[in-house]
Amino acid sequence: MKKKWLLISSFLLMILSGCDNPLLIFDPKGPQAQTISDTILFSILMMAGILFVVYVLFAFMLVKYRSSKLAADYEPPHEEGSKWLEITWISIPIIIVVILSVVTVRSTVDVENTPKAYANEKPLIVYASSSNWKWHFSYPEEGIETVNYVNIPEDRPIEFKLYSYGPITSFWIPQLAGQKYAMSDMVTTIHLAADTPGSYIGKNSNFSGKDFAHMEFEAQVLTAKQYDEWVQDVKETAPMLTEAEFNHLLEPGILGRKTYRSTHLGFIPAPEGEHAGHQHEKNADMDMGTMHENDSTIHGEHQNN
Repeated sequence: MKKKWLLISSFLLMILSGCDNPLLIFDPKGPQAQTISDTILFSILMMAGILFVVYVLFAFMLVKYRSSKLAADYEPPHEEGSKWLEITWISIPIIIVVILSVVTVRSTVDVENTPKAYANEKPLIVYASSSNWKWHFSYPEEGIETVNYVNIPEDRPIEFKLYSYGPITSFWIPQLAGQKYAMSDMVTTIHLAADTPGSYIGKNSNFSGKDFAHMEFEAQVLTAKQYDEWVQDVKETAPMLTEAEFNHLLEPGILGRKTYRSTHLGFIPAPEGEHAGHQHEKNADMDMGTMHENDSTIHGEHQNN
């Protein structure tokens, strides 16, 4: 028996040791993360309440209808079904689903838009692109770019534009916002804001190859003054980002932090607007047209021969 509990305890410790700060989502530092944390806690409490009621009823039924010593010819009394009981146990699951659906829809709408407290403020747009196995952050407003770290000002809405130069990844800063996919042929958007200066961990939460576990970055929230000073320092001291240098950064591998006083958006734009992806059908039509032209040419040659 002791060996059994020892094995169970070792297994649980192994699982927990593999979780990297699993409770960060319950320590939110921004309105979007707070909404997600509240929704998760509400769901947990609701499920716990349901389980409590189920276990109480289960124990009651075991005690009330437990086996007892009765006469061999005993026949239990005939009981008709209760329509009110049937209505009750059908209505309760419907009510639970409706409540969870309403909460989920409302929270989803909230986190998919600019935080309400910052609705009238101009967001800072940051293009966050991934490659094997690193993150590139482009600031078109400031004309600077960083690799594997991102600095943002506090109390200002941030709009991350996500895309990938490789496999699909998932951008996630647990204490500031939920996660969203970054893909190669389109741009997705995630809104967030930070109300507490500090350093927060960001990561790729979608498996994308052998070194995806190293795709972590620091999201540092600065005061407005600190942020302006950092931007000015980058513009004065950092090197320019050339196309050759950026192509080198895109090569698979693990890399430390980099800072540049220009972005790659000028020579390799993000897949949005006129540069958007989803050209598969168009390319397929062109390929089919080329095939038909080739077939016609070959057929004509056969006729001439």
